[in-house]
Parts: sequence; structure tokens; C-alpha cells
Amino acid sequence: MFKKLTESIVHQMDPKGTLVPVPSFSGHEHFRPLCLVKRKRKTIFHLFPRYEQTGYRLNNVLLPGEDNKSIESLFPNGGDRDSSKFTLKKSSSDRVDGNLSVPVDCANAEVKGAASSSKAWSITLEKNHIPLPELNALQDKRKMDMNHTFIRQLKKAQHILYVIHETIEASEETSYEECTKATAGFMAQFYAKFSVKGTTAKKQSITIPKGCTLAFRAIQLGITDESWYLDYFPYEARTMLVSDGSSQGKLGELEGELKANCQILSTLSSDVLVVFLKAIKAAMRDRNLFQELTQKMEAVLHDTGGSELETESPDLKDLLSSLQDSSRDLLLALAGAITYTLDALDELTENQLLLLLEALEEKIVPQWLKLVESILEHDIEDTTGPFSVDPTLLSFPQEKEQELTIALVEMSGVKLQKDGSVICTDNAFPAVAALYVSLYVLGLLSNSD
Repeated sequence: MFKKLTESIVHQMDPKGTLVPVPSFSGHEHFRPLCLVKRKRKTIFHLFPRYEQTGYRLNNVLLPGEDNKSIESLFPNGGDRDSSKFTLKKSSSDRVDGNLSVPVDCANAEVKGAASSSKAWSITLEKNHIPLPELNALQDKRKMDMNHTFIRQLKKAQHILYVIHETIEASEETSYEECTKATAGFMAQFYAKFSVKGTTAKKQSITIPKGCTLAFRAIQLGITDESWYLDYFPYEARTMLVSDGSSQGKLGELEGELKANCQILSTLSSDVLVVFLKAIKAAMRDRNLFQELTQKMEAVLHDTGGSELETESPDLKDLLSSLQDSSRDLLLALAGAITYTLDALDELTENQLLLLLEALEEKIVPQWLKLVESILEHDIEDTTGPFSVDPTLLSFPQEKEQELTIALVEMSGVKLQKDGSVICTDNAFPAVAALYVSLYVLGLLSNSD
């Protein structure tokens, strides 16, 4: 919920700029001005760049000055806080009607119903920032502590460091609420069939405390010997600008990224594929398992020790045991593939995850993959008008499967008609790309069935 809220705020405030939504409420205090963060690997299906906290502030890794004053005291008022406040509001309500034939207690039954969701929020915000010229002037007063354990490990791992210089914070306590309801049928049966709690109605809310960081801007730090500087034009940004004109198109770029991250999965035996699929399906059903698996894979990639592969969950135990017995190189490759897959699944809605679980049972994932691929072939990031896909891709043995297909892609911002006509909403590409990656990996893992 917190992630949805912060992304929505950034969409309204700075949709084409450098403002980044804070990913998690539990770590919002690590994204304040002068906090140090690392940028996570870029993926094509993420609309915003992603950063992870380090637990350090700039003051922690600089040598003391002659006056022994803190960094904050070197800036007027400890950084500028805008006196003006601004309020953002948003409300939305979606309803999808359904008339499906779904299995109920091992018998076929006609189920009519609807799924609906609503969310609303109003929040007053203020900006807190340290002007870049003042931050840049600090490098002449304080040198980098190259013997600091964190800096030594950073250099060894060749990670890039960023410092936060601007934040958007809640200026007063705010409540954010979401309601989801599946009445009589449609998604109701899938909640009961796949959800751990088996609920068909859910109301969630979160209280945002005053001063909570919701979004931020960061700039890359360059470190050479004991000197440091602000890198206004980092190499990564320059290469991204050069690659924008790639002749492969967005689908080709996505397929290349997918191959680079997940090709290792195609080398696994059928027995191991079953183990991987079991764990991924469990994570799709249970958010707690999803977060646990994500954290353990990131721990492997960050080399925090093999003990991180222990778990109390029977759904994850076989997978983690298999990874524990792998060589270091294979472990890193597999952890990277799993992390990439979880990143894609994390971009989907809860209802989409339930539909994907149903598709695995009905063995229609390959056809869904072909349909989503055909949509992406139309370069939907730059296409504004309607287009058509092969209507045979919407041909299924049961009408239920066609209805589920239309519902699945609609949740990614694609209006699909039974005749194959398509209209994509603005910014639909990241969501559709994440769906494509999810379908590809699930299809690969289910080949052992």
C-alpha cells in the first residue's frame, strides 16, 4: 500500500523527472537528506529508478573537520525547508463485472458477480532540500575516510554511492485506505482457491506519520582517494541516452534483459524446476513468503553469508536447500534470476497473481505469453491509437479462459476486445512488460509438468 501511495504521489508531482518514490514504510527514515543509498539494478519494467538504504549518512564516512562540527551545522538552518505546503488528492473506483463458469466443489457452476476496488487519499506535503552548490562546497571542508569499513567494502564490490539532497515529506498525519471486494463470483472464487486467507473482501489502511519521507532525489557520489565530488553527469546516464535509439525496439530490449537474467533457469533439470515453481507459487499466494524470499535472494547477491538461506517455511525450504548446495557462481546466477522474477511479479496486482496461478492449473500460460508478446510488438510505449492482435490468441476451449485473459491484461492498462482490438492507456508499457516477464518465467518453470 505504501508503495502504491508514494508512486501515485510521484506520478502527480514529477512524472517525467528525477523524483523517486520511497519503496517501503519500514525504511522511510533512511531516505532523508544526506542519507547514503545504493542504486539497484535497472530493469525495463520499472517506471522509476530504485534505491536501497545503506544505513549510513554522509557525515558517517567523512573525516572530522578541524572544528569538529557536524555536517548539518555547515548548512544554513540544517538545510532549506520550504515554508509553502501543498496538498495532493486522489480518488478512484474500478469495477469489473463477470459471468464465468468456474469449478466449485469439484462441480461446474455458472457464477455471476463483480470485482471492485476503490482507494482515496488527501495528503499535505512539504519539501526539504539541501542546495547542491552548498553540498558541493562541502568537499573542500571534509575529506572521505577511505579506511572506513563501509567505504572499503563499497570500493571492493565496485558499488556506486548516492547521497539524498531533497525529500518530499508528509507535513501532517494522514490515513490511506484501499478497499477490494469480490461479490458472488468472478475473482471471489480465485480468492477462495488460491489466497492463504481465502477472503473475498478486504479493507486495508495505513497511517502516514508526520515527517514521513515519501519521495526523494539523489545524486551520485564520485570517490577518488580521499576526495569526493558530486557527479552531475554519471556514465550510466550518458549510456542510457545513447541506447535510446536502439533498433531492437522495446520488446527486443526486454527479451535481451530477460535472457541475461533468467537464461540460467533453462539449464535446470525438471526435478529442480518443480522445486523452483513450488516456491514461486507459494510466494505469489502469501505476501510474507514473497518478502522473505526476496530478502534472502538479495542477501545472497550482497554476500551477507550462507546462513541467510535458512527458513522455517516448508514452502521455501526445498528451494533454499537446493541453492545452499550450489556452487558460488551458480548460486549467484540463480539468486539473480529469482530476484528478477520477483521484481516482475511485484509489479502485478494481487488479482493478477491469482489469475496467473489459475493459468498454471489450466495450462494456458504459453498462450497468454504469446498474446502479451503480440501486444508488445506494437511498440505500445509510443503508440497512442488503437491496434489489433490476432484474435485466435483469444480462442480458448472455454469462455471462462477468454474472460480471464481479458481481465488479466486490463489490469495492466490494456483494453482488449474479443475481436482482438487493443487500446493501451498511458504508461502501460512497464506493467505489460512485467506481465510478459512473469509469464515467461512461469512457463519456463512449468515445463516440467
